[in-house]
Amino acid sequence: MYRLSAIAVFAASLAACATVPTPLRGDYPALTPRDPGAQGQSVRWGGEIIRVEPKADTTCFEILARALDAATRPIRRDTSQGRFVACHPGFYDPEDYERGREVTVVGRVTGTDHGKVGEFDYAYPHVDATDIHLWPKRVPHTPYYDPWMYGFGPGWYGPGWGPYWGAPPIIIRERPHRPHPETPAPRR
Repeated sequence: MYRLSAIAVFAASLAACATVPTPLRGDYPALTPRDPGAQGQSVRWGGEIIRVEPKADTTCFEILARALDAATRPIRRDTSQGRFVACHPGFYDPEDYERGREVTVVGRVTGTDHGKVGEFDYAYPHVDATDIHLWPKRVPHTPYYDPWMYGFGPGWYGPGWGPYWGAPPIIIRERPHRPHPETPAPRR
């Protein structure tokens, strides 16, 4: 009985780690922007914003496609899956949707837009987006340094670096300058 409940708790904790935002849920074919069979298909693609172009009644995003993880967030890798253009009705501020931000798009591939990448003529799959999900900025991981880690204190983990990998960061704390009280000269 104990083993079964432990497995259930483990499975529930794994499911909690990969929650897909509600508008992005659903079953979509495993197509990339480079696949010629994407025309007319409903897709869920994501990647990094290259350019945002607000128009009179829509906003179009040029996106460098990346593979998606279990939560449908783009995975940061060296290779891309191509580029695509996603347009959604309404105004999206280019300052909020700036270059390099990660988005996941749900919509239907309705055609091809032609443009240039440098001097190269490029055919962008065009997605009429039903949802554009902007992911929060990633925070770089910094190893945590616990000053009690090497002694016997509340955070003592024994020898080694504790639960965090890598060297501890150097912490420099500036102390406010306090003038030393002048010592009176000896009396004669």
